[in-house]
Amino acid sequence: MSTTEAALKERIKELTCLYEVSSIIANANESLLEDTLQAIGYSAKKGFQFPEYTDITIITEFHKVATKKEHLEKLQINAPIHVFNAKKGQLFAFLCASKFTEKDFLPEEQQLLNSIAQKIGNLLERIEIQNNETSLKRQMERADRLGILGEITAGIAHELNTPLANILGFAELLKDDLKASDAASQDVDKIIKNAIFSREVVKKLMFFACEMPQKMKRINLVPIIKNAIHLLEASFKKEKVKCVVEMDEDHMWLRADPIQLTQIIFNLLMNSIYFSPKNGLVTVKASQSNEEIIIKIIDQGTGFTKEALDKVFQPFFTTKPTGDGSGLGLSVVHGIVASHKGKITAANNTSQGAIFTVTLPKV
Repeated sequence: MSTTEAALKERIKELTCLYEVSSIIANANESLLEDTLQAIGYSAKKGFQFPEYTDITIITEFHKVATKKEHLEKLQINAPIHVFNAKKGQLFAFLCASKFTEKDFLPEEQQLLNSIAQKIGNLLERIEIQNNETSLKRQMERADRLGILGEITAGIAHELNTPLANILGFAELLKDDLKASDAASQDVDKIIKNAIFSREVVKKLMFFACEMPQKMKRINLVPIIKNAIHLLEASFKKEKVKCVVEMDEDHMWLRADPIQLTQIIFNLLMNSIYFSPKNGLVTVKASQSNEEIIIKIIDQGTGFTKEALDKVFQPFFTTKPTGDGSGLGLSVVHGIVASHKGKITAANNTSQGAIFTVTLPKV
């Protein structure tokens, strides 16, 4: 076979290899990414001058696949895998050093490796874009659900407010008329207590729906946090839970309703205390940038299940036993944060427990 024919044959092999790799990538499934990379590796072998002696290894952020596990005493050429212009992996081709020299790698084979690495990078970019789109869609759906719940909640709260006020008013009048009867008076007391409890639930519903009037003023967050922790000092001691505060500065100014801001810190700390183990640690962190203040409350509890993460801010959802909570505390916090044009997220801490992150604009 002439040199020209041999060179032509190699070019055909390389083009066939690229076509096969492109086909694999076009039909790639994210859930089978490792299998896809493995298939690309075996296809890449076919494009080299000595395919039976060539081994391919693909390394990305989360995967490492190879057509052969051992690469001792082997020659190599390689190409970087870039994802959005950042190096996120590498593609290697190996030849046995005892049989070949570096000259046995053709210049065109380096170009082939570069092309395959670029295609792998394109695949990883596509998957990352799809994941981001899916995540964004879920966040939007979640925000829509919370918005709808807020509207429904506001309507329910307004409808309940008037009859509750009437029940409370008439019960108090009735109590005055029944002073002579202890039994009847006690029953009326129960009506009054339950009406007051129901009214407090309605208030929480209105907080969630952002229907409560706000008194916005310029305040320093630092004493707000310290006061909330001081108010809960007895609860920390009773549950044998420690609290650590980490704040960048002594002054973190923002425009907010001081009572509602206290309620945010208070409710999140109460939640952390409840789920913390004995001798557990609750960490409160506060930092700021030019535009916003970030508050993180981290506990060492059991963390969230996937279902709980999806529903944690919905009213009446709770993982506490019946009688331990109404499921309104975190939804109230969400409503207050939203009314301050901020955002709140819940996540599992990388080591143990849960982490709530509240971001509030300064203005």
